[in-house]
Amino acid sequence: MRWLLAAALLLVAATARAELPSASDAVIRQALRSGRPTVIDLGSRTCIPCKKMAPILENLSNEYRGRASVLFIDVHADDAAAQRFRVQMIPTQIFFDAKGREVKRHIGAMEKADIINYLKAAGLR
Repeated sequence: MRWLLAAALLLVAATARAELPSASDAVIRQALRSGRPTVIDLGSRTCIPCKKMAPILENLSNEYRGRASVLFIDVHADDAAAQRFRVQMIPTQIFFDAKGREVKRHIGAMEKADIINYLKAAGLR
């Protein structure tokens, strides 16, 4: 019984800390050329709303693998990306259609359902 409790606690801890790796320029270029809708979340590992979104993004990345790209960029680790994407506040989510064109930009934390709706508007099937 103790091992079951320990396993459950480890699972909860892992879920609470779920986060995508910070995407490289190559990964971003590949996603925007993939023919799939893409959302890029620009934030940091230390901001509270960004931490709240981390498990949502991780879940969406797994759930829509092969149908949409869900990426994260840590702007504190990648200043150039923050400038390139004209980020003024974090978190900022930028949605791209299947042709790699920006179609929506949102500032602040987002709920999973809202992200899905914007991905659908960008062409998610």
